[in-house]
Amino acid sequence: MRILVIGCTHAGTNAVQQILTAHPDSEVTVVERHDDISFLSCGIPLYLEGTVKRLEDMFYATPAELRRLGATVLTRHEVQSIDLDKHTAHVIDLDGDSERDLNYDKLIMTTGSTVTRPNITGADNPKIMPCKSYVHAQRLAAAANDAHIKHVAVIGAGYVGVELAASFNKTGHDVTLIESNPQILQNYLDISNAVVAQQALTDHDIKVQLNTSVTGFTEDDSGSITIHTNMVDTQADIVILAFGFTPAAGLLQGKVDQDHHGAIIVNDYQQSSNPDVYAAGDCAVTRYNPTGKTAYIPLASSAVRQGRLAGINVFGNAVRSQGTQAHPPQPLWHLLCHHGAHTTKCLQAGLH
Repeated sequence: MRILVIGCTHAGTNAVQQILTAHPDSEVTVVERHDDISFLSCGIPLYLEGTVKRLEDMFYATPAELRRLGATVLTRHEVQSIDLDKHTAHVIDLDGDSERDLNYDKLIMTTGSTVTRPNITGADNPKIMPCKSYVHAQRLAAAANDAHIKHVAVIGAGYVGVELAASFNKTGHDVTLIESNPQILQNYLDISNAVVAQQALTDHDIKVQLNTSVTGFTEDDSGSITIHTNMVDTQADIVILAFGFTPAAGLLQGKVDQDHHGAIIVNDYQQSSNPDVYAAGDCAVTRYNPTGKTAYIPLASSAVRQGRLAGINVFGNAVRSQGTQAHPPQPLWHLLCHHGAHTTKCLQAGLH
């Protein structure tokens, strides 16, 4: 069977490993627009604070390893279009002029997500940084080690934002955490636990601004960034965007069923509305067990499981997804613990 895997972070890497371990005779082609795979972006805060010493240690697989398993891995290549009727994908070489069509029997979409950027004045300033990729991590580390950078603003108080705020606090920076909702960790904690978690942050001098919507950015002659909001303006040397991800599923827009986020809707076997197309990771929905309904919950842990399932079920739907409780990724789950007084204790331990 010819299987085409588009994108190769957590879901793609695990899908390929599953396929070629169980079915070594399969013809697997991977198309990845970057020159690396399997980067653990959820570990960026640990690297910034010095717990992880080498950024390279956050890769758990390489293109060479997948090639040794038998995959054809096309890094620095990008899929421009997909023809579901003809079972072809048009691919270009990002470092050259070549392009070609790849044929497949089954397609696994593991294209992940992109950092959501606000469409507001000044958002294109290079001092306003996303946090997701290996390159992003390098830029953030350079900023963290720059003696001229004292004030850091993090926009978004979800998992990533809270962890980044704690990390920059540990490295001696003055940190402001800005959140448009009335509590931190809006989608993951009830208000009583959110209040306890917020208190642990403020006890360590992290400024938390709630109900605060950013309306624009300006940079003055000294290089300082002013963050304009509906409340009070804030000054920072750098700004980190951490208020969400957008599924990178545009290649299949209008071709398979997608939710209002643009995420590919899959069944319990990771199969889309097109029976020859499977999807996993941040580009797809998952079943949220507390409600029993599908939801867009981009987590590395879910991507790993979904990638494995796609690699199994592409040969015939055999194993159902167990869904997710949407627990925080490591290390935040240990940081927050489960509830009540334990939350304060764990947050304080994490911030010391």
